Amino acid sequence: MKKLWIILLIGVTLAVGCTGVKTVTQGLENEAFLEFVGKPADYNKGVDVDIDGNTFNAVVNKDNQNRPKGQVYAISTGKHVITVSYLGKQIYKKQVFISAQETRRIILP
Repeated sequence: MKKLWIILLIGVTLAVGCTGVKTVTQGLENEAFLEFVGKPADYNKGVDVDIDGNTFNAVVNKDNQNRPKGQVYAISTGKHVITVSYLGKQIYKKQVFISAQETRRIILP
């Protein structure tokens, strides 16, 4: 009788303790990245970047195959018009579509 109670207690404990399989689904973050590549000595003060009317200053990274990413900037996904200027002179302008988690490299002259 004592063995039956022990087996029953262990069975109930296992049944109550098991909650089943838990799964978590998570999608990609809804952001993309821009990296500006060129000769940093040519752009020592950085470049001015305009994305759909929002302007910021960005660092220009050296193109380095050993370190694929330098300073990157997060933007929303979708279609954007990107304009890059240095000392008031426009050096790059393009309309691009960027998908989630994509890093777009902008090669500067």
